[in-house]
Amino acid sequence: MVTQKKTPQRLCVGCQQMKIKKELLRVVRTPDDEVILDLTGKKSGRGVYVCRNEQCLAKAFKEKRLERALKRVIDPQVYEQLSSGIVK
Repeated sequence: MVTQKKTPQRLCVGCQQMKIKKELLRVVRTPDDEVILDLTGKKSGRGVYVCRNEQCLAKAFKEKRLERALKRVIDPQVYEQLSSGIVK
């Protein structure tokens, strides 16, 4: 009997839907209290996930969902960096 490997899923903070982990961007609050975009998915710190589209990021910014999830106030420059990191 062959067992099928489960694909990890994470919740997008923008649209609040479960999606495959590889389809999402990871945003990390590092132990140094810096908020960065994690392209590898392996950096240490508290991580949250957001879809790779402008609507989810805009919703997460407008409703301050990233700030609540990371438990830190996020500068607007970080949001600009995230929007430039979105693959269209």
